[in-house]
Amino acid sequence: MPDRPLPDLDGPGVDGPDAGGLATGPVAERPDPAAVGERAALIGSIVASSVSGVLAVVWGVLSGARIILFDGAYALIGIGIAALSLRIAHAVAAGPTRRFPFGRDGLTPLMVVGQGVALAATLFYAGTDAVTVISEGGTAVAPGNVAAYGAVTGLISLAAAWWLRRKAPGSDLVDAEAQQWRADAILSAVMVTGALVGFGLLAAGRADLADYVDPVLVLVACAVLVPTPLRLLRSGTIELLEGEPPAAITDAVHATVDEVRHRFGLDEPIVRLHKLGRKLYVEVDFVVEPGEWDVSEEDDVRRAVAAGLEPLGLDVWAYVELTTDRALVE
Repeated sequence: MPDRPLPDLDGPGVDGPDAGGLATGPVAERPDPAAVGERAALIGSIVASSVSGVLAVVWGVLSGARIILFDGAYALIGIGIAALSLRIAHAVAAGPTRRFPFGRDGLTPLMVVGQGVALAATLFYAGTDAVTVISEGGTAVAPGNVAAYGAVTGLISLAAAWWLRRKAPGSDLVDAEAQQWRADAILSAVMVTGALVGFGLLAAGRADLADYVDPVLVLVACAVLVPTPLRLLRSGTIELLEGEPPAAITDAVHATVDEVRHRFGLDEPIVRLHKLGRKLYVEVDFVVEPGEWDVSEEDDVRRAVAAGLEPLGLDVWAYVELTTDRALVE
């Protein structure tokens, strides 16, 4: 296990009834640029979601457009998710404690799964409401309101997604936020397209059909946005179940291990890896002949593997072992 200090970050109530919050004690200062960027990105997302959500609710109430109110609900839910993500990022950045000796990085994929569930529930509710409106004969909405709103929020969403990815490119929490903003940009494009269809129907004298544009837009938006919660649920669940990391990380680890193996003249090792938030666990087990290696040489192999994994930009916990008994590592 890596040699890491375990500060007491749980506070005096570590064994008391109030223990178990995300961060119940003073947090050690960690001048980690990645954590700082992640925090700034999440705060920026909260601010942008607040502006977008208030705009949507006011505009939706005044115009009576369900598609705009749906977008407002989507944005307001995003505020709560971003705020909780910020809290989780704070807890994860605190690092290992006596109560959590491996840290609390598991909160990151858990939050990603929570985001997926929340978004899926929102889409289900909106879709059900749209079907109800259609069954009742639709509702009249001015296409101009929908088009103008879609154009404004589309620009906000694209700018937010672009800024988030630049601010914290390696953060799973921020990536989930960026996916939501990108989905919102798609929703805005659907609005503008639907509004144009509404203009066309009104111009053709088919106001009866134009009344169905708003609820149909909601259904189309739900269908377009479905992949977003599915991606979040898939990626978060894979991490929670200790599945294999993304291909880019897996390939980089195997390339590093292969280079070290050739440098030290070792046989093909057994490699296991698992990503949990920003933490990457790497286990590399080499089987060697008895009497050929000592502890200091084994340490050289460990250092070489650890150094090769540094460019990944993750918190790597590397476990490298040389053994003469394959049964111990299989």
